[in-house]
Amino acid sequence: MNERYSRQQLFAPIGEEGQKKIRGKHVVLVGAGALGTGNAEALVRAGIGKLTIIDRDYVEWSNLQRQQLYSEADAKERLPKAIAAKRRLEQINSEVEIEAIVGDAGPEELETIALKQRPDLWIDATDNFDTRLVINDVAYKYNIPWIYGACVGSYGLSCAFIPNRTPCLYCLLETVPQGGLTCDTAGIISPAVQMVVSYQMAEALKILVEDWSALRGKLVSFDLWTNEYASIRIDGVKKDGCPTCGRHPSYPFLSYEQRTKTAVLCGRDSVQIRPPAPRQYDLNELAELFRRQGLQAEANPYLVSVSLGDKRLVVFRDGRALVHGTKDVQEAKAIYYRYLG
Repeated sequence: MNERYSRQQLFAPIGEEGQKKIRGKHVVLVGAGALGTGNAEALVRAGIGKLTIIDRDYVEWSNLQRQQLYSEADAKERLPKAIAAKRRLEQINSEVEIEAIVGDAGPEELETIALKQRPDLWIDATDNFDTRLVINDVAYKYNIPWIYGACVGSYGLSCAFIPNRTPCLYCLLETVPQGGLTCDTAGIISPAVQMVVSYQMAEALKILVEDWSALRGKLVSFDLWTNEYASIRIDGVKKDGCPTCGRHPSYPFLSYEQRTKTAVLCGRDSVQIRPPAPRQYDLNELAELFRRQGLQAEANPYLVSVSLGDKRLVVFRDGRALVHGTKDVQEAKAIYYRYLG
């Protein structure tokens, strides 16, 4: 066991002191999908002291192509991802304390973790922008660094946000793509996942050993299929009036008004979902996107309706949606985020 981290300790920027720091740190991983499993395994192999994993979903067969911790047995049993990840990670490194939370990563849940556990780092491995803005608010409210990551198709991007040192995600909203394509509508290849994980983990290790000067300070994006790469310095985009990291922060995405709203429709087997802000979809483009995935979609000037087996998703121009065929709010939200991001 003494040799376990020897090669990592030989790397001068980490060394024995850095390894001790890593061992004493707590990371919260929001999401246990492709990015989540990649980051989780890397953190556990690196010797993190405690890892908390929060995810609301269960393992499906389509996950096995890129979500590296899961097995066919997990998919057959439909194990919650957080539980399946915990079981596998404990086999990889029994020294690490792993907490699995099967549930939604909403404002209440993340604020409770921030207040009670005071983690050292958040890592974003989510499938939607609403949750990322909640992470952003919690991180800056409680002065906890976080690392953004996203990928779809062959494209990916990542950036580290450090309270009191860098602008936040809200400052970059005009720069960062905000959905439209998801893994379920545009697909994904595993090298794109691994590339984002590499960028996230490199920044994570720098933060965990407190080598702040080594942080990239840039939003990095790439497309592995078209061989494109770009990086943008973020220090110049900080806004004094930003509601999350400006002079008078209000942390809007922790308030009820800025949350995704859900309601079970009375007398109907349906759930209505309202995003925090209107999205203004091009309905013809959205319908065509669904059709390219082999889904039956119909559009009129007011909405798009797409059949999903025993469920039906209806999307209005402003982003409001109805999920027919369920009264389960969590199931409806999972469908909404899966297809709309």
